[in-house]
Amino acid sequence: MSTQQCPCGTGKSYFNCCKIVHEHHEKAITAEMLMRSRYVGFVYADGDYLLKSHHAKTRPVHEKKEIVKWAKSVNWIKLDVLKTSKGNLEDTDGYVEFKAFFFENNAVQVIHEKSYFIKEKGRWYYYGAV
Repeated sequence: MSTQQCPCGTGKSYFNCCKIVHEHHEKAITAEMLMRSRYVGFVYADGDYLLKSHHAKTRPVHEKKEIVKWAKSVNWIKLDVLKTSKGNLEDTDGYVEFKAFFFENNAVQVIHEKSYFIKEKGRWYYYGAV
């Protein structure tokens, strides 16, 4: 898996991109980096990572099985990051607007979301859609 291109769209290998964040959450130094790693978490149906990177106040604790089941049931196509606001190394919050394309029920579907992220104790967390 070391040479496989990362599904997040950076052009890097998975090994040199989102895998680092999946294994070491604190390595996501920006909100966008965390958002990209969460998209890849959906691509690989990594329920543990998706919950770990979701802020405790908004984390869907009891839906892990449903999230994993759904993530496995669709074919992920690509991620387009449209805009970021704040969410840099020195920030404590930020926004990332994106489109995640997937194939479901014989049609291309898209999730278009502006996500809010919070950094606590040096780690970024997905808080929710705004």
